[in-house]
Amino acid sequence: MPGRNHLHDPFPRQATRAGAHSKTMMDKNSTVDVTGETLDASALVECEREPIHIPGGIQPHGVLFSVDDQCKVLQVSGNIEQFARVSPQECLGKPIETLIGHHADEHARAGLKRLTRDGMTIHVGNVIIDGWTQHGPFAVVVHRHDGLYFVEAEPAQDTADVFATMYPLVRSFVTEVQSMRTVEQLCQFAADEIQRITGFRRTLVYQFDEEGHGHVLAEAIEPGYPSYLNQFFPASDIPAQARELYRRNRIRLISNANYEAAPLVPERHPTTGRPTDLTYASLRSVSPVHLQYMRNMGTLASMSMSILVDDKLWGLISCHHETPRLPPFEVRTACEHVAQIVSLQIEARETQAEAHYRLELRRMLSKLLSSMATNTDSFVEALVNDANDLLGFTRSSGTAVIFEGRTSLIGVTPSEHSVTALVDWLDNQSEDVVMSDRASEECSALRDSAEVAGFLALSISKIYRNYVIWFRREVVQTVEWAGDPRAKLTGLATSLSPRMSFDTWTDVVRNRSLPWRPAEREIALEFRAAVLGIVLRRAEKIAQLATELGRANHELEGFSYTVSHDLRAPLRHIVSFADLLRQMDGEKLSERGRSYLDRIVTSARFGGRLVDDLLSFAQLGRAALRPHKVDVYQLVHNVIQSDIDEAALARIKWKVDTLSSIEGDHVFLHVAFTNIIANAVKFSAQRKLPEIHIGAQAGTGELVGYEVYFVHDNGVGFDMRYVDKLFGVFQRLHLNEQFDGTGIGLANVRRIIERHGGKVWAEGAPDRGATFYMALPRQFRPESGVRRDTTASALARLAAGTGGAGHDIKQLIKRSEKE
Repeated sequence: MPGRNHLHDPFPRQATRAGAHSKTMMDKNSTVDVTGETLDASALVECEREPIHIPGGIQPHGVLFSVDDQCKVLQVSGNIEQFARVSPQECLGKPIETLIGHHADEHARAGLKRLTRDGMTIHVGNVIIDGWTQHGPFAVVVHRHDGLYFVEAEPAQDTADVFATMYPLVRSFVTEVQSMRTVEQLCQFAADEIQRITGFRRTLVYQFDEEGHGHVLAEAIEPGYPSYLNQFFPASDIPAQARELYRRNRIRLISNANYEAAPLVPERHPTTGRPTDLTYASLRSVSPVHLQYMRNMGTLASMSMSILVDDKLWGLISCHHETPRLPPFEVRTACEHVAQIVSLQIEARETQAEAHYRLELRRMLSKLLSSMATNTDSFVEALVNDANDLLGFTRSSGTAVIFEGRTSLIGVTPSEHSVTALVDWLDNQSEDVVMSDRASEECSALRDSAEVAGFLALSISKIYRNYVIWFRREVVQTVEWAGDPRAKLTGLATSLSPRMSFDTWTDVVRNRSLPWRPAEREIALEFRAAVLGIVLRRAEKIAQLATELGRANHELEGFSYTVSHDLRAPLRHIVSFADLLRQMDGEKLSERGRSYLDRIVTSARFGGRLVDDLLSFAQLGRAALRPHKVDVYQLVHNVIQSDIDEAALARIKWKVDTLSSIEGDHVFLHVAFTNIIANAVKFSAQRKLPEIHIGAQAGTGELVGYEVYFVHDNGVGFDMRYVDKLFGVFQRLHLNEQFDGTGIGLANVRRIIERHGGKVWAEGAPDRGATFYMALPRQFRPESGVRRDTTASALARLAAGTGGAGHDIKQLIKRSEKE
């Protein structure tokens, strides 16, 4: 809201009173002010619970009747005798006409018939009531509430048309306010006009923030009255239930803070059997605590008009006078209309300003989304490259984009470690948008992050932990309170007493960012919907490509199986005939001829092994797994004893830890461990003291529930720059002349482990050995470690993280399933 100053902590971190430093000590039960006086927290609670809507009486400058639908008196204020020379008990059960006369009764009855809903209040006219001790006209007002009818009468100025006298004043006011450009100018003009109309010597216009603290935006005062301009009144000065009364009943007058309330007779309403709810009564008595508050403030008369914006209490126009003052009913009605005009003008200005702000945010969002949509490689990269718009449309100082396990930080942000901790915290939140302007207090993950004070976190997918988080820096606020905000109430023996001092109390508020506006939350949700649309379109393309790739892989597997099977016989024939030729005619061949013949045999045998490995690789993708409990320790022992060359076995120093059993296919796992162990033997055999360590450890993080087996050697190792090539088909990081092999063994290992729902990786360094890891689920999970998506499966995974974008996704899933 334009001109709005948000304040969130009524208890200051650093504070001075009237320029002198003071200390604050608090616990959950008490507060100690600078004078050393203990402020009981239970007194604050008692004040907040005070039933001020059922005070049991009225202010004595008028009379209140509660009547039935036949206008017979059911309840009356105890001061009726001062006006009508009749006791309250004599009034009960009588027609109200006998008390207020025929003329006033006609007006009252007509008004009561026009009441169509609870809370509706009608001024039925100013009339002379014959026989009353006070001469002159009375303003008669009727209203209905809680199913009960009420008639109020109080002194008026004259019997002329009240609305006719108000018209010139209101017309002049409307003409002037239309030229006001800011809310502050409008409030100042309203304060000046209200003071001129009412004659109250001080008029304040103040606005409530989200927590109920009142900020004085304008004032009109006469000499001798202290100024409260730009100061704050703590929310405890007007508790929540009092603010709700101001919202429902737009004007309230206290003509004399020293008045003695006129009780209602009988005490409980005959119809309901409960204390009468006087929410909409003009004469309603107010809390004794508030009357004492007024006296402490040096004010004996006050009048307040509510400013409502979007049916919420935006603020108050509050008039003060040092002596008792009863403005005529007509004046109060004019002030009420002025307050309604101010409400409409403020609402119009704020709505217009908010519309302009939303339009600017959408302009930046459109530019950002356009950049994302045109970047076919990575929309995350588009976000990072378009940092100005990404930060601009949320007015942020930094952003973190967390997508597919990668964290990108832009601008002023917490450390990556803190962002990861924040994501862990966000995973437990139910909302798609989580925001705070006091991050260190509300989120433990950011408690030590001095760089930021607020954040707005947007969940793209909680399942895959994809987030965009915006951060804001600290904004230090210096706030002047009209008195110590901690000292609203002091607990006394049998009553409550408001604070005594209104000396300026300066508060420095730290660890707060600018608050997040509703428009920023809405634009963040629009951004989320747009991102999900982009992700969905790309996921569909990827899923289609994955489907085509799956078909191609299936055809390739079939082709490789056929070719491998058909090549085995010719290669064996080549080896066999070459051996026969060498045996029969080897002596007849030249030295060069025998060399050629040896090369033929060697190449043919290598080709045979290669064909066998290709056939095995193809079979691994086609053969069904038969899972059962596998004793991995015994399996490794058998591999070492049976599948490792005896000469190498004798030279190597073996260390085999205790290895837990898992559920899997024994034959396939035997192949995997054989390849890994044989690989370690091959690349460490040239060491003087080759060592191989085989062990296991429990998986952590995303591998919780997995057993991670490792094989470590002290061999030649490899360069980590090429680690991605290790498990590919025909990928070799060393020359064939140094180490033999077909380049398929580790590819077989990866296929076996992934078919078991596991994961395989390696770490190493040149000439410093290597470690190969195989993570296998303790409970068999076929293929969970790899994503061979069909269109349906890819879209189903995406739908799990999209929340409300379900209908279109379901249609795509059905279509892909038919395909």
